[in-house]
Amino acid sequence: MSATPAAAMPEGEPLLEVRRLDAGFLLIPVLFQVDLDIWPGELVALIGANGAGKSTLLGALTGLVRVTAGQVVFNGRPVTGLRPEQTVAAGLVHVPQGRRLFGTMTVERNLLLGAYRRRDPRIREDLERILAYFPTLQDKLHRDAGTLSGGEQQMVAIGRGLMGRPRLLMIDEPSLGLAPKVVDRVMEVVRAINHDGTAVLLVEQDVVLALEAADRGYVLENGHVVMSGRAGELRHDPAIRKAYLGV
Repeated sequence: MSATPAAAMPEGEPLLEVRRLDAGFLLIPVLFQVDLDIWPGELVALIGANGAGKSTLLGALTGLVRVTAGQVVFNGRPVTGLRPEQTVAAGLVHVPQGRRLFGTMTVERNLLLGAYRRRDPRIREDLERILAYFPTLQDKLHRDAGTLSGGEQQMVAIGRGLMGRPRLLMIDEPSLGLAPKVVDRVMEVVRAINHDGTAVLLVEQDVVLALEAADRGYVLENGHVVMSGRAGELRHDPAIRKAYLGV
């Protein structure tokens, strides 16, 4: 798949700038010369096949994966190589694939863990705001998170990320293992979060789902960004349709 010219970018300064990023695990390189931008208030999709490097990129941006070259600038500040707790404090929050909740802790405690670095008086106010996004969790706050359905656990994972008050929320494979109706509800909330002012980087194998929700998109292939553009243009691009939609 050949690279395509980038779409016209929004005005102003990007919230996130990734330049010529290389990253990987020990002696195994995974990402090569990755360039990516996200502007305030955008919803950007990152798509690609299994093993393309999508989750590795999120890990590199949040200090979980070693960056070997390149630079990451967030909100005008270099954040390359910061520890995960430092990227959270900067406003860059990662909702990992597989939810990774503490199953024997209550839903409320899992949500509050997202605010573990905060010392401000608005934590309870934010908890109520998040429960407004996910009203089904209202009567489950005192249940162990491990007893919830997969969709409810995904809601807790996203809510926990929001408790960090991110400027950019990065969500890895939110539809994984969920029924279609549950996926629709989760994506409605992702769009609402974005509409309310939080930029979102959505990693998703369901290409149609991701590009229908997003403003712009990037395609990763074997650790390289091979295409980028407006989401609608990518959705109708013949190369995307052939590679990911089978048409």
